[in-house]
Amino acid sequence: MSRPAIAHIRLDAFRHNYRVAKQMHTGSALAVIKANAYGHGALQCAKAVANEADGFAVACLEEALQLRQAGIKNPILLLEGFFEAIELPEIVANDLWIVVHAEWQLNILLESKLAKPLHVWLKLDTGMHRVGFSPSDYVSAFARLNQHKNVAKIVHMSHFANADYLSSGHTKQQVAVFQQTINQLPRSQLTDADNHSLEASLANSAAILGWPQAQANWSRPGIMLYGAHPLDAHLQNQAEPKLYFKEQQMLLPVMQLTSKIISIRTINKGESIGYGSIFTAERDTRVGVVACGYADGYPRLATGENKISAPVAVDGKLTQLIGRVSMDMLFVDLTDLPTAAIGSQVELWGDQISANAVAKAAGTIAYELFCNVKRVQFCYSGG
Repeated sequence: MSRPAIAHIRLDAFRHNYRVAKQMHTGSALAVIKANAYGHGALQCAKAVANEADGFAVACLEEALQLRQAGIKNPILLLEGFFEAIELPEIVANDLWIVVHAEWQLNILLESKLAKPLHVWLKLDTGMHRVGFSPSDYVSAFARLNQHKNVAKIVHMSHFANADYLSSGHTKQQVAVFQQTINQLPRSQLTDADNHSLEASLANSAAILGWPQAQANWSRPGIMLYGAHPLDAHLQNQAEPKLYFKEQQMLLPVMQLTSKIISIRTINKGESIGYGSIFTAERDTRVGVVACGYADGYPRLATGENKISAPVAVDGKLTQLIGRVSMDMLFVDLTDLPTAAIGSQVELWGDQISANAVAKAAGTIAYELFCNVKRVQFCYSGG
């Protein structure tokens, strides 16, 4: 019998969330499936929406080639562009789009001999200060790329630093910097060789949900595709945000991480459990041991050490994590769940337990939880 820790990936939920993103933004949408689709399986997620996705976004050439080799024909954008000139022939051969975010990339692109021109997304640093051309350099970078023989089309793009905080004015500032910079471009350069207006992309998941002023031709939904809400929980006036666009359009969790109870014991008031003995019973406590730990990707710090214990569902009933998470196992409180038994089903996150709530207890974000899931069985449905 195999170990019962399973990541259930519901591809019909992934499709649903992509459609919500498209409807909210109204333009074209690149489904962001970098980092193995945030740990969910890039090939499976791409195939689930291949018939309707406007394109995909990945981090690098290696991730794109995995999709192409599996038969994915949709446009694919390399969010970090290329790292060496030697990648360009393969980028051209596989009909990939590239982000150009630095002077060295621009120089290599313009000096290379390419079999055909590339679709370029030119990145403007509006305040994230990670990668991208500064506003003072952006106009000249665009002028050098525009109508060059190696460039088929240009999309203007930027990325938000604080879109998940609706109370922050930084996003409005970034939108303003973007608009001011684009307005500096000569009108004669704002159309391509076929007289089509050049396109733009600003909105990530948080901007799609919370910043309608960040609308542009293209959006780049990421975390919302996987059913985790990116907006700051404190601004929702509740511990865990739930945003309903319409009742039938709620974001749906794609991953449900489950396991089972493999051991039960009762400890007396005053006794402790687990490494470090960080949990000491304040009453006689019935303790369940679950076959899942930090080697599977469950966060070690979701233990109450941050003053918040992660919620857990056992046979559909809510309880909480107790004690320190170990490599292969964790503890849950079964004192008020008398029917829980060996083999009882445990949901660690998914339908009842929000990944955001677990992440909050661990002092991290749902992105990291998803990306860290490993060793467990991955079971796909709804493809």
